[in-house]
Amino acid sequence: MKCIELNPEGNFEPWEPSKLKELQKKQIDGRLGQKLLFENKTIKVWEAVLFPGERLPFRKVSRNYNFTSMTEGLALSRVDNGKISLVRINKGDSMFIKHEGIESIYDFENIGENILFLHAIEFKPLIEKTDGLKMQSAS
Repeated sequence: MKCIELNPEGNFEPWEPSKLKELQKKQIDGRLGQKLLFENKTIKVWEAVLFPGERLPFRKVSRNYNFTSMTEGLALSRVDNGKISLVRINKGDSMFIKHEGIESIYDFENIGENILFLHAIEFKPLIEKTDGLKMQSAS
């Protein structure tokens, strides 16, 4: 997998007005894919199938996750800070994305000619802090 920065943080000039409007609506969920395949106390397994020109809308992500691509393709990702990246994906590519509770908002669009087929494993926190106490996570 190779990521190339097309637009730096803080620059929204090349953004399409429709994408900026989508961000401003604040109706953004935390789904990593289109379909939740499995969930237990520690993980969620998501599936995303993106046909050429299709995209996952902006989503809020604060948990660590790993995604693996079953196909090769080309994608574009926009981050709510203005950054735009071009992502070249090879079949079998896998990447760990570390958030550690820090929220990020971004989309993912298939701009290639192939169908992108991705699986993501979202890692739930094992321990949550509440009023200074450590408690076992219930979700």
